[in-house]
Amino acid sequence: MINNNNNSLFSTNPTLSIHYFNFILPTSKCSSSLPSLTTMEDQEDEDQDDVEAITMETNNNFAPLSEIWRDIQGMNNWEGLLDPLNLHLRKEIIRYGEFSQACYDSFDFDPHSKYCGTCKYQASHFFNKLLMPDPGYNITRYLYATSNINLPNFFKKSNFTRDESRNFSNRVWSQHANWMGYVAVATDADEIKRLGRRDIVIAWRGTVTYLEWIHDLKDILRPAGFIPDDTSVKIESGFYDLYTMKEENCNYSGFSAREQILAEVKRLVEKYCKLGGEEISITVTGHSLGAALALITAYDIAEMKLNIVARGDGSSPVEVPITVYSFAGPRVGNLKFKERCEELGVKALRVINIHDKVPMVPGIIANEKLQFQKYLEEAIAFPWSYAHVGTELALDHTHSPFLMSTNDLGCAHNLEAHLHLIDGYHGKGRKFRLETKRDIALVNKSCDFLRKEYGVPPCWRQDENKGMVRNSEGRWVVPDRPRLDDHPSDTANHLQQVLKDVFGS
Repeated sequence: MINNNNNSLFSTNPTLSIHYFNFILPTSKCSSSLPSLTTMEDQEDEDQDDVEAITMETNNNFAPLSEIWRDIQGMNNWEGLLDPLNLHLRKEIIRYGEFSQACYDSFDFDPHSKYCGTCKYQASHFFNKLLMPDPGYNITRYLYATSNINLPNFFKKSNFTRDESRNFSNRVWSQHANWMGYVAVATDADEIKRLGRRDIVIAWRGTVTYLEWIHDLKDILRPAGFIPDDTSVKIESGFYDLYTMKEENCNYSGFSAREQILAEVKRLVEKYCKLGGEEISITVTGHSLGAALALITAYDIAEMKLNIVARGDGSSPVEVPITVYSFAGPRVGNLKFKERCEELGVKALRVINIHDKVPMVPGIIANEKLQFQKYLEEAIAFPWSYAHVGTELALDHTHSPFLMSTNDLGCAHNLEAHLHLIDGYHGKGRKFRLETKRDIALVNKSCDFLRKEYGVPPCWRQDENKGMVRNSEGRWVVPDRPRLDDHPSDTANHLQQVLKDVFGS
């Protein structure tokens, strides 16, 4: 169960945090070089605005999350919860952001590994291997996508050649797939009680700090086509291909990412809501390109009406709320896509850093800020018109006293930096003050953004000895990993049921 006194899935216990990267920096040296956050903050006098902000936050945080979870999930588009930032919402944004961050921390990016492109850990040990306290969720399936599409700077492949891979000991785990994230469901009774419902979370892998993938985007909109004969809703073609394409000859990408999602959500909603009669929610999260996939996923689930549940007892159908927590996401589709998401009741909270370039693309020329965008799309069919979806929470990394001034675009885009900014944000014009005391060392996990006086090395997170172990002969080797599960045997059955429910027999 998550500790309610500490919203971070990663422990802020200094010993554990230092242990997490003690193969890089000796413990004694690290512990002596990190100034005390408490001491620093005690030395700062809070002005009247800060006192007022604290009072306002306290007043709107009395009710437990279990009683106001629908508001926190965006029922009213987060009205009155963002300025000042509601404490429950702050913690939930960080919690879902850490579900997304876990995709980065568990992904094998190493091109020298035959396992490059996959998850390092089995689903049953996923959170434990990442040194994350038990979140109260169980992963029900991993998600895969075919890497045979035109996004070369996003997909990671092993440097092993095809000939080398014919040797069983060097066999690459897959020639055609990349691991993309996971579906998980709240199973811990205490966590379900805290949340006020059983939550289904879908977490997508994104692009860490590297921005080269943006150049792969063709800036071409294509009809989503999730509903036959509807060509008005359009999605950027690269995102669409990543979500819908499959490789028939690959065990992992024999079903498209879309098919995997629809089948699993159908199964879980039927199990817990239709048959179990429970109150549930569907939450989708992702960073960068993963944020684009998260929004497409939420739209698809709603368009396929997987969140409309008839329980068969004569009562009115139940509408399961769908929420997106998006971090540093690009624009995904056209204005009609935005309008359709709103019609379907999809709620999206977009967390951005105003210095990050990714949320500005695609659609630099025609976007939601253009007064005549609707005319451009409908009257002259302008082909490069994009619109952001949802409510924006804009942050500014220059307001954090813990971060360096830098022109590194990757730092501005970094997910851990966004979570740090959420922890310290209290509203427009208010002083940056860490609310949950989330460990600032996490910012430098995969970038160099913290001020040097904190003594935290850049890009410090890696497996001990980069995953190498001594074998029985005393030699250092990359250990074999258990084969990851591909797809549950009932995937095709649930997918067929989805299509039958929507389109008939």
